[in-house]
Amino acid sequence: MDDSVAIRKADVLIEALGWIRRFRDKIVVVKLGGSALEDPQTVRNLLADVIFMETVGLRPVLIHGGGKAITAAMKKAGLEPHWVKGRRFTDQATLEIVTQVLAGEICEGLVRDINQLGGKAVALSHLTRCCLFAEKLWLTDAETGEKLDLGFVGEVTDIDDLLLLRTLQDGAIPVIPSVAIDRHGQKYNINADTAAAALARELDAEKLIFLSDIPGILANKHEPSSLLTHLNERRVRELIADGTIDSGMVPKVEAALDALQAKVKKVHIVDGRRPHSLLLEIYSDHGVGTEIVP
Repeated sequence: MDDSVAIRKADVLIEALGWIRRFRDKIVVVKLGGSALEDPQTVRNLLADVIFMETVGLRPVLIHGGGKAITAAMKKAGLEPHWVKGRRFTDQATLEIVTQVLAGEICEGLVRDINQLGGKAVALSHLTRCCLFAEKLWLTDAETGEKLDLGFVGEVTDIDDLLLLRTLQDGAIPVIPSVAIDRHGQKYNINADTAAAALARELDAEKLIFLSDIPGILANKHEPSSLLTHLNERRVRELIADGTIDSGMVPKVEAALDALQAKVKKVHIVDGRRPHSLLLEIYSDHGVGTEIVP
């Protein structure tokens, strides 16, 4: 190996050393979803980063969605998706597909990949041991005040933090699908972004990281080079108010703000398709996404 290449590698390790020390034994919640879940190699790259994080002392908790896979499975079953205020209406037939795709396919696949890559992962779902508990979610129409029924869609009301902490203490990475149950065992489809924020709050996480399919928050959503790398809560609320942050990014960013209000130290929005984006965001002096701070 050329000496200059070896020295550059050593410099990278030295730069990472301070961050590794700082985040040792800290909990980080990572939400995986969007286009990052579609390409198997991208998923394996992300999981390799998660394993690295655990190996050097961080305690990652992985939660995932899977909207595109659900829509594809519904189409195959002859079911047409129905949306209410941007949320998937979930009837009984849709719920069965949602739970099978999320817990039975994606979650088990992520656990299998982590174990094959040399890590240790545990699936925490209604099929194994569930750590997310919910109640039925009702939306309210802003104009009429009418309650809107979403079917079997829920919002997280409780988390089995003891189960999660025991899993982490055993040296395993918890992998959690965005499916919750109520006290009667009824399953609910839940929003993975808001569930990730709830996990970060309950676990007093150092960081909450949303792996997205865009570089982060953009000043101009049509121009990737307009990335805003560092924002505080006040500025984020201004960007929502003026429409810079709109459509599908709003729930994600509002979940980020909720987490910060609950004393999560930082929230990051990172392009999960970029190789090693997780490691670059956490262990380098200059990250590659948007960090939001109190």
